[in-house]
Amino acid sequence: MRRFLAAIAISLCVALPARGQEPVTVFAAASLKTALDAISESWSQEEGRQATVSYAGSSALARQIEEGAPADLFISADLDWMAYLADRDLIDTASERRLLGNRIVLVAPTDSSVELSIAPGFDLAGALGDGRLAMANIDAVPAGRYGKAALETLGVWDDVADKVAQAENVRAALQLVALGEAPLGIVYQTDATAEPGVRVVGTFPEDSHDPIIYPAALTVASANPDAAAFLDYLQGDEARGIFEEQGFTVLAGD
Repeated sequence: MRRFLAAIAISLCVALPARGQEPVTVFAAASLKTALDAISESWSQEEGRQATVSYAGSSALARQIEEGAPADLFISADLDWMAYLADRDLIDTASERRLLGNRIVLVAPTDSSVELSIAPGFDLAGALGDGRLAMANIDAVPAGRYGKAALETLGVWDDVADKVAQAENVRAALQLVALGEAPLGIVYQTDATAEPGVRVVGTFPEDSHDPIIYPAALTVASANPDAAAFLDYLQGDEARGIFEEQGFTVLAGD
């Protein structure tokens, strides 16, 4: 009888994984996909722990968290959507880190011959012709808001406002250009690095829009003990190398 009970106890221990073995659920801005996929794989190999990453526009992810989606960690492409959740007491503000910086660029398909110098009053409308300018949603998605602000500062927004093709996130805008469905698009520098189907036409001046900062923080609802460890890993040397290879500026730890 004792042997029988011991066997049951052993089988239960095998069947029920430790709480710490549950994957960390990360909600991350779409522009982070290439880098975070590599980082989460590296973390798994080094630490034997798992992270599951859901990518979308920062606005969509923040609203999902607000509606109760089970995220352990949120990485936004701007400070505003992190503040949106913090104002609603959904973010562990003590854990928040300003993780990364980025730039926005004008891209064209690789085989395009278009040349433009990005400066006040530059002829973006002329370069588009009858085509569309691919951008992430200009009202909600950080990349779209940064792009619109830059065009306004440079005095060309009114010329192209009716030519904008808005996408749900920046990676979707990138694909419109890579597939040749739009002759030009505004995306992050890191997106252009990750997509061989586009080339950079020009980089927008940093003073034409608010600084591009990616904050990361644990959610208040998270009960996963590995979430804080993954946030720490994002600030370590291995993650730094991957982020920098993709063109991000690493802010955490500086």
